Amino acid sequence: MTRVLSGAALVILAVAVVWFASPLVFLAAAEALLILALVEYVSLARAHHLDVAVWPVGAAAVLAGATFSRVALGGISLATAPLDVVLLSAMIAVGALSLPRWRGGADALPQAAATVLPLFYLALPIGALIAVREMRGPQGLFLLMLTVMVSDTAQYYTGRMFGRRPLAPAISPKKTVEGAVGGFVFGTALLAVVGQWWLPGVPLSLRILLGAAIVALGIAGDLFESMLKRSAGVKDSSALIPGHGGVLDRIDALLFAAPVYYVVLKYV
Repeated sequence: MTRVLSGAALVILAVAVVWFASPLVFLAAAEALLILALVEYVSLARAHHLDVAVWPVGAAAVLAGATFSRVALGGISLATAPLDVVLLSAMIAVGALSLPRWRGGADALPQAAATVLPLFYLALPIGALIAVREMRGPQGLFLLMLTVMVSDTAQYYTGRMFGRRPLAPAISPKKTVEGAVGGFVFGTALLAVVGQWWLPGVPLSLRILLGAAIVALGIAGDLFESMLKRSAGVKDSSALIPGHGGVLDRIDALLFAAPVYYVVLKYV
């Protein structure tokens, strides 16, 4: 019952923020989500004895994510600084933070990688979510989220009913090839059909390809986060959400799917 109630509360909160929040409130909510995800990421890194500087890395990640937004504060747009300049500067600054944290062991490369990764694993995808809502409105963003949710649900129930062959046994023993097929069928169909109204101007063929790509990337994102957790020896990224784990456990699929969705909608 706890899982059901907390899940329902999450859905209601997500719908309310995506559909009804002002651009500034949505930006603040997205950045708060980024900070919570970063805290969980740092916890996973520390399970590997990797010391990530939370505040400097968090500041760089928040700045990189905000650069995707056209919201103006005090008459100045947050997107004034070119994204490539922000990312390059943030990467250099954050990478330099790994220097004083190295103690002369054999972990220099893991330490540096763990420090820089949040910019690309967390800040860019969440920034893409912000940009998608501003480009295509709440319906464009919610279509991405709904496709991932439907695909995840279809994978679970199809896997339970028909699952025989493990998809990635070393990472997630319960995921099956049959479950993945179910996710592809229902997730792709959802985006192809609903996208007729929520992505006007995008042809059916592209909607089908985009739906399949989102499902595939969502599965990869789920497995990537599962790999991080399994390597760290934990079941969930945190206990923040009763019955559902942490923020990373809820957005893992979106972190891989959102950047491609953003690129397709903006450039293709």
